[in-house]
Amino acid sequence: MNQLSQEKVRSIVQRAITECLPPPNAGRLTREEAIDLFHSPEALSLKNEIIDAGRKLWARAYVDGNGGNISARINPEYVISSPTLCSKGDLRLEDLSLVDLENNRICGDRKHTSEILLHLEIYKAVPQATAVIHCHPPYATAHAIAGVIPPGNLIPEMEVFVGPVAISPYDTPGTKSFARTVLPFVKQHNTILLANHGIVCWADTVTHAEWYTEVIDTYCKTVMIASQLGKPLKEIPPDKIADLLAIKKSLGLPDARFAADEVEKPLATAVKAAMKGSSNGRPAQADIDRLVATISTTITDFLDKHS
Repeated sequence: MNQLSQEKVRSIVQRAITECLPPPNAGRLTREEAIDLFHSPEALSLKNEIIDAGRKLWARAYVDGNGGNISARINPEYVISSPTLCSKGDLRLEDLSLVDLENNRICGDRKHTSEILLHLEIYKAVPQATAVIHCHPPYATAHAIAGVIPPGNLIPEMEVFVGPVAISPYDTPGTKSFARTVLPFVKQHNTILLANHGIVCWADTVTHAEWYTEVIDTYCKTVMIASQLGKPLKEIPPDKIADLLAIKKSLGLPDARFAADEVEKPLATAVKAAMKGSSNGRPAQADIDRLVATISTTITDFLDKHS
């Protein structure tokens, strides 16, 4: 391909990426804009979803007293949080607050949960996470206390929606060091056992995160019951596990088993690098330039091979 054609490809890619990106200050709302966002119809929908999830967690005895916490990301920089010292079965709209990723409360009459630090670390580490639930379902928490990872490959729903489970080390709840205990695991696991504490789940919606709490606790309960029957637990055949993993991959869910058989492609690496650290929804110009160069090279190589 000649130099003129290469420049044309680069120009087209540059224009396409620029048009698709948010404006330079997207996500950086003023305090007044953030408050307006908190009182918007979009926020109301998320608040009601948080309240509904809280009632479901309480009804299933996954939270006791004032335990557990729920959050939902409404903007790249802002999170709606449940309050401290409140039963999740009693949540009301006025109990919720708006918090930024640095744990500053923007608005809301009640103090937000101290364990929001755990949520914020997950949001920073996993861009696709838009909801986080931390709670104490008894069977999953029993595994966390015993330091026992439940065996895998036994029930299809577990393999698709949760998969292999990790246990993060214990630290004092509500501290930054506690929040960071999940970082080695959170990109490959949407559900993590918290040693001597409970579990945390992230998802694309609050409802889905609540589903994962149900899946993991029911699974742990079922495995404990099956283990008492005096028979070896029969695993799903490996080829059928492969079918389940294909379903999981199509749903965009993470799984530690994907890393072993997937080689990072240059284009995917460039996209991830461009978005890394983009807290305001827009990459740095140098990262955009590298992305344009990588995509342009991929296109010109393809055209050269098929010319």
